[in-house]
Amino acid sequence: MNVLDSLYHRLAKPFLFRLDAEFAHHLVAAGVKHSATLPGAGLLMRRLLAYDSPRLANRVCGVRFPNPVGMAAGFDKTGELYPFLSRMGFGFVECGTFTAIAQPGNPRPRLFRYPAERALVNRMGFNNPGSTEAAEILARQKPLAPRGINIGKSKVTELEQATEDYLRSVERLEIFADYVAVNISSPNTPGLRKLQGKKYLGELLGALLDRLRTLGAGRVTPPTPLFVKVAPDLSEKELEAILETLVTVGCSGIIISNTTIDKSAVPGAETEGGLSGPAVRERSTKLVEFCHRTAGDRLAIIGVGGVNSGRDALDKILAGASLVQVYTGYVFEGPGLPGAINRYLDAVLERSGLSLSELIGRGRSELDALHATTG
Repeated sequence: MNVLDSLYHRLAKPFLFRLDAEFAHHLVAAGVKHSATLPGAGLLMRRLLAYDSPRLANRVCGVRFPNPVGMAAGFDKTGELYPFLSRMGFGFVECGTFTAIAQPGNPRPRLFRYPAERALVNRMGFNNPGSTEAAEILARQKPLAPRGINIGKSKVTELEQATEDYLRSVERLEIFADYVAVNISSPNTPGLRKLQGKKYLGELLGALLDRLRTLGAGRVTPPTPLFVKVAPDLSEKELEAILETLVTVGCSGIIISNTTIDKSAVPGAETEGGLSGPAVRERSTKLVEFCHRTAGDRLAIIGVGGVNSGRDALDKILAGASLVQVYTGYVFEGPGLPGAINRYLDAVLERSGLSLSELIGRGRSELDALHATTG
């Protein structure tokens, strides 16, 4: 445990956890944005928290990721934290969710901690500045780590007009994206998960892919990759239908998974909103495994849900994920988590003699053997 991690667990975390969860997040964000303006602060943070190794680098959908650990969407809802998070040991940062129309989100309180289960419940409701203002924020930043842009449907937009709503955000934000993630699975926007069904999904994704090809015309690089973020509450039959659509229309990948509406693992949890943390881990990993078995190399997979350690990340990679993301684990484990995960994965790679790409989809039965290689 490094100095910053120790300070987080001994001083910052006890203080922050006495505060309302969303207020604590904004307090930290304000401090982060201020510290980022101090000369040398970014370099210092990187030296203290990042872990670099050429073994961790991987190319996914034409994008080079320096390591496979990313920050999931929802942590940086405005895009303002991207410069800071890029220096905190992450291999990539997914900003958003952004909607075409600025919206305040659901009434507060809307973010809740459950320390015993290391879980969060959120019913934020896509609070964000809107894609027009988000574009202005992102335009002022230098590209650092690879960046995903997560887009969702504006709450006031009817499902029948969802495609045009998403297209407006893509047109404004694609230029800042190394990949675009389509959020059709948040439980906090009424009716949004219906977009996972056949009635809407093919039309939506086809239109987005066409627009991405148009926006990328004339560039040296291929069109920006399109990922789709799905819910962990899907049955394998439902997920199979989604995978068929994604492959048919030509999507690059899938993000598994969003928060769950099943709160049974956390007694007394808020009934409204989505649950994240270890309670989602096993389900999301099983869906990663199913997706890799079904789609193979036709879709890249970003695994997210309950990643609190290097072992959790390795489990998802062995199940078929090319990349992993953290959010809730970052809140509970602290800023040293990305570095700790990368250090663990690098030890596995070094002692097993395998490359990162060779680990992907190798099979969860090898987890204990590979874990043992870390000593």
